[in-house]
Amino acid sequence: LPQFFCSLIYCLIHVSQDSPLVLQSDRNVTVNARNHMGQLTGQLTVGADAVEAQCKRFEVRASEGGKVLFSADEDEIVIGADRLKVTGTEGAVFGHSVETPHIRAEPSQDLKLESPTRSLVMEAPRGVQVNAAAGDLKATCRKELHLQSTEGEVSSTNTIRLGNLPVGSFSSSSSSSSSPSSSAPRQTIYELCVCPNGKLYLSPAGAGSTCQSSSNICLWS
Repeated sequence: LPQFFCSLIYCLIHVSQDSPLVLQSDRNVTVNARNHMGQLTGQLTVGADAVEAQCKRFEVRASEGGKVLFSADEDEIVIGADRLKVTGTEGAVFGHSVETPHIRAEPSQDLKLESPTRSLVMEAPRGVQVNAAAGDLKATCRKELHLQSTEGEVSSTNTIRLGNLPVGSFSSSSSSSSSPSSSAPRQTIYELCVCPNGKLYLSPAGAGSTCQSSSNICLWS
C-alpha cells in the first residue's frame, strides 16, 4: 500500500471497479473542504472515539429519490423518515417542550403519558382533544381530580355515571331520643344533585331523594 508522509493534492482519486477505497491512519482521518480563498468550509473527522462533522448543514439522504432522512444545522434538526423508532428501555427524554400535532401508540399497544415526579401539562390555544374511539378512557390520580374551566363550562354530550356512591339514611333529631339534651345526629352522607344548567350540589341524604327540597341552590348559579 502506498504511504504519504506529507500532503497529497490531487483532483481525482479512484480505484478499479468492484474495489473499495480505504483511507487508513493510526490516528484520525480528516477530510477538509475549502473555498477559493483557502478558508475551511467543511470538515469530516473519523477518530477512534467519534465521527465528527463540522459544516453549516449536515444531511443524510436516501439512496433512491434523494429524500432527506436527517438534517441538522444551527437552527433545527429535521428527521424526514416516515417513522422514528426509539428502542431504548427509557424511551426518549426531552429537556424542554415537545411540539407535535399527533401522538399515538403502535397497533395493539397502550399509549401512556406519565410524569413520575412532576405534573403533566398539555396546552393548545384552540383546545386539547383526548379520544378513545374503540375503548374506554380512564383518568386516575392519587389525590384529587379537578375539572375546571376558567371562562366556559365543563359539559358532557352523553351520560355521566358516578359509581360506588354510598347510600345513606338520615335520622331526624325528633327520632327515638329519650334525653331532651341529646343533640341531633351529625350528617355525614349527602346526595349528589344536579341543576338544569348542569351545576352539581350536595343535599343531606334521606330515606328518599332530597334534591327537590334543596333545589333553591340552582337559583344562585
